[in-house]
Amino acid sequence: METNEKRLLEISVIGDVSSPLSGSQPYIVTPEGKPTILAGIGGITYNVKVGDSAINWEGDHIEPCVSIRNKEREENGALNLLSCIGNTAKVVSGDAKGATGVVTGKHGGIENVLIDFEDKTLEKLSIGDKIQIRSIGVGLSLTNYPNIKLINLSPNLLKALPIREDKNKNTLHIPVTHIIPAAIMGSGLGSQNCYRGDYDIQLFDKQIVKKYNLHTLRLGDIVAIQDADHTFGRTYKTGAISIGVIVHSNCVTAGHGPGVTTLITSAEGKLIVYIDTTANIGVYLNIGRFRKKSKKV
Repeated sequence: METNEKRLLEISVIGDVSSPLSGSQPYIVTPEGKPTILAGIGGITYNVKVGDSAINWEGDHIEPCVSIRNKEREENGALNLLSCIGNTAKVVSGDAKGATGVVTGKHGGIENVLIDFEDKTLEKLSIGDKIQIRSIGVGLSLTNYPNIKLINLSPNLLKALPIREDKNKNTLHIPVTHIIPAAIMGSGLGSQNCYRGDYDIQLFDKQIVKKYNLHTLRLGDIVAIQDADHTFGRTYKTGAISIGVIVHSNCVTAGHGPGVTTLITSAEGKLIVYIDTTANIGVYLNIGRFRKKSKKV
């Protein structure tokens, strides 16, 4: 596929490994009125990575592997805006200095950027260590598909995706693990742009969860949202379709659930999706639970 990659700006953004946060009231209240206390957002998560279940954890809004943010508000805004899924991240301070990872998502509300690293790097990282991202992808477009918009998608990931072109119909065929109705999308709706953060799949209706096989969602899964237009924010539009990646785990708060960061959208429905259970950024980028171990020489 022909793109404008050669004209894109490649620029550095930086953030610190974030600390988990807790307010004065630690309880989270479920839609059934049950108070619960769960860990989740921020920090270094040693045992949850891309490829793991997005459902089966005693946690809330779990961010896989490493979460970073910048303490300065406007600089953190740039970190979130310019980071794209598949960008390379490099540790530039602390005991893990020099190690590299890959951007896997953006979490709205808390405004964290999520990064996958190898286990040996996680053991050396500390909260406060600085991680610099070589960001490229904002402004990426497909030359011959004006009705398809790319958002938060690095050229690296675009090249890795097994996309098939149908030039006669001006459509792209893309594999996804799940096809999700826009009606169950929750927190994050109404945003005027999709270049930051995510929005959540509500899983409180057991019949819907079973019908769409949502109990099998994994972190890193590429999913399609039917009747969802993300061209200028997240909105419902019959016939539109948007594709994104699962970036954080399920949640117990009303209106929340596994988070989806946008990758591709078409208000005219020019994306044709089909089910492929292996459609996960971990497979395409060789990260997380799908990382192939290098052979010792």
